[in-house]
Amino acid sequence: MDFHVKNRDGPARIGQLSLNRKTVVTPNILFLHTSRCKAPEFSDILLTHEKVKTNKPVVCIGKSIFSKGKKERQKNSSINNYLLYPRDVSKELHLSAQNSNKNAEYCIIPAKKELISTLTNTNDAHLFIVSHATQLYSQQTQFVEFITELRQNIGNNSLIYLPCVGDPTSIALLTYMGVDLFDSFSAILAARNDTLLFPTGLYKKNQLAELPCSCPSCIQKNDASMMDYEAILQHNYYMLLYAMKEARNAIIAGSLRELVEIRVRASPHLSSLLRLLDLSHYAFLEERTPIVRKQPLIATTKDALVRPEIRRFQERVIHRFEKPASAKILLLLPCSAKKPYSFSKSHKLFRECFVNLNNPFVVHEVILTSPLGLVPRELELTYPASSYDTAVTGHWDEDEKKMIRTLLQQYLQNNTYDTTIMHIPLSIQAFVSDLFKNPRITCTDSPTSAESLVKLSEALHHTTPHYTRVNPQRRTCENITSLACYQFGPALAALLMKDCTICGKYPYQKIMYNNTQLGMVTEERGLISLTMAGAERLADAERYWVEIFDDFPLKGSVLAPGIKDADESIRIGDEVLVRKSKHLCGIGVALMNGNEMTRSTFGEAVKIRHHR
Repeated sequence: MDFHVKNRDGPARIGQLSLNRKTVVTPNILFLHTSRCKAPEFSDILLTHEKVKTNKPVVCIGKSIFSKGKKERQKNSSINNYLLYPRDVSKELHLSAQNSNKNAEYCIIPAKKELISTLTNTNDAHLFIVSHATQLYSQQTQFVEFITELRQNIGNNSLIYLPCVGDPTSIALLTYMGVDLFDSFSAILAARNDTLLFPTGLYKKNQLAELPCSCPSCIQKNDASMMDYEAILQHNYYMLLYAMKEARNAIIAGSLRELVEIRVRASPHLSSLLRLLDLSHYAFLEERTPIVRKQPLIATTKDALVRPEIRRFQERVIHRFEKPASAKILLLLPCSAKKPYSFSKSHKLFRECFVNLNNPFVVHEVILTSPLGLVPRELELTYPASSYDTAVTGHWDEDEKKMIRTLLQQYLQNNTYDTTIMHIPLSIQAFVSDLFKNPRITCTDSPTSAESLVKLSEALHHTTPHYTRVNPQRRTCENITSLACYQFGPALAALLMKDCTICGKYPYQKIMYNNTQLGMVTEERGLISLTMAGAERLADAERYWVEIFDDFPLKGSVLAPGIKDADESIRIGDEVLVRKSKHLCGIGVALMNGNEMTRSTFGEAVKIRHHR
């Protein structure tokens, strides 16, 4: 057995599993195949306790795996025994039972969180099978804690299999949590109970006036009440396949989280699992969530308010970001449908109010929005601020109000202004105005109405002349410094931006020191991409570094086997400094997080941009 990760989306992975000289894609489904219950033709892996002649990979329970045309027993290829006894027994009994289930490639893990470290610390198994999974799954808190703890301990090179857990409604969420393999027992049990599985829920055959499905089984029968066990079973198999392919496509597209938020609506139990995962295991999700993404972030549910990329953005704005030093006037603005904001019609109208100002660069624009909270103008190109979409109704619920108020309060503790101009709708003014002392309000109805725009222009012309004129070149450099604070932290930003100037037209701007380019900001990425000269400025900071082995040749990419050690704070999409014997030798973009780089034995870890 061999396993390699090919694509990532949060904790979920697309992988290639080599089993019996056959390769299948994960996540996947083990279809039960016996003399009484035949697996469907489209199955990729068979699960059985019998000898089977087939070209497909076969996982046998209690026996060896057999390949077509081979009768010899293959070693270390079977799941010897399930732990068929109650979950809630003593630790000693669990460990005693575990001794009879030792296998070089498989490890059966009792569904007890306290046993995970004992059974995984020195275990090199490729596949970890969770026994008592159905009992554990019914206990939301324990289930989420167990799966996250197990994934943390075994790393990304091993697979997790949940026997008898997983149906078309839950497969998306379970793969998002990091589960790789499921089986067909849910389809069989449902068919025995005359129940048809759908991604939107489970329905008894007599509940369906007509079949909302076009699988071969449903097309042939047409009338759900007339479907027998075999017809329902085949339908359920197709629904499992549909849900699995849907999840895999979402992982490749980078949109699995959006799919999860849709699917959990089918069940209060699934909604609870996602909520517990978001609220109690943010660190687990954040470590595996990239800082850049091509796919837009679709925020249509309250679950989006606590998505890991949104929480990380908010924390960086509060704890890393520093406003441009010369900005003295805070201008609060509403968001726009089009992203980035500067390219929208409404924000172009706002910018027209700056025309003919003698001192426009003393103003700092901050956009108030849900689900992000607040977005300083300098961060409008960064993900997720650059590409999110949400339902706009003009009504703010209490969770959104609390979120924006809290973030504003924390932001104003670290960033002070002399004057505040509020050009935001009345619905937002109602819950943020009391946070400011004597704010100047310029929006009376719609922010883009002629009357409101005139008031904004008058307020800017009245307040900006009272401050020392800010040089445009200086303010541009401060804007990039603020972006660098968000990306690297204030200490590294100061090292990178010392004595620098900025050239180029927004949104494509270069960081220059004399005639040497240190980095560049582009619209596509929204972050600073470093050159070797820029990396040299950060080389002694001991952040965002990857140490490779002395004999590893540095060419187009750094592969995981060549990495000796890496900074644990690295996330997918980060700028990373590649070192050899503590000396800088390259700069690139991380394709794995720091922990995965040091634990993985396969895959591209860093895409090199420049090297020596």
